Amino acid sequence: MGIFDRLGTLLKSNINDLISKAEDPEKVLNQLIADMRSQLAKAKQEVASAIADEKKLQAQVEKEKQQADEWQRRAMLGVEQGRDDLAKQALMRHNEYRQAAQALHETWVRHKSESEALKASLRSLNDKIEEAKRKKNLLIARQKRAEAQQRIQRTMSSMGDTSAFEHFERMAAKIEEVERKQLAAAELTEELTGDQLSRDFAALEYDGGADQQLLELKRQMGLLGSGDSKERLLTDGDAESIEDAEIVKDDKES
Repeated sequence: MGIFDRLGTLLKSNINDLISKAEDPEKVLNQLIADMRSQLAKAKQEVASAIADEKKLQAQVEKEKQQADEWQRRAMLGVEQGRDDLAKQALMRHNEYRQAAQALHETWVRHKSESEALKASLRSLNDKIEEAKRKKNLLIARQKRAEAQQRIQRTMSSMGDTSAFEHFERMAAKIEEVERKQLAAAELTEELTGDQLSRDFAALEYDGGADQQLLELKRQMGLLGSGDSKERLLTDGDAESIEDAEIVKDDKES
């Protein structure tokens, strides 16, 4: 089982365990993201170890090639010095190192390909975790909105009970009835106390018309003398009547 196969199995196990507990969705999502990041860190370590092995193999290939080149140089030296026996042995060593370098090179190529695949998988996993983090925030927001809607619905459902409103209306009616009784009692008390005759004459003497108010205003401004206190203010209609009467009188005298 590969690194990411084990990671997927572990994450699936954790998800099923959290969901089966029916915990708070936000808590579950946060825990899942935390598990993903933890497993991502472990996967990074394993991928890093695989890359380190690949680099080590590459170094061994280079070392074997260098040894092969060195024994080839020695074989050439043996030939130059007339030591074909040494040159032959050096060539045998050269072939051994060259074959080893070739075998290691093939192994390194496969290992490098696997390392590149692991790095690509790791990047993909990291991208998926980042996407999961973004989706987590969206899911939490949707969950909170759903919970708010549920609370509103419960509140509206509870307000659908008309008994509270009926009690309120009955109480308002009782208060209005008490107020009416209080006004009636006050009116009755006023009727039974004091000098009713004086109140009746006061009502007859009061004139709240605009003419009376105008006379009172002129008196306050000093425009009327003391003898004019009972003078009646002439309206436009009265003035016209007087003027017509004077014209008729002049005609008769002439």
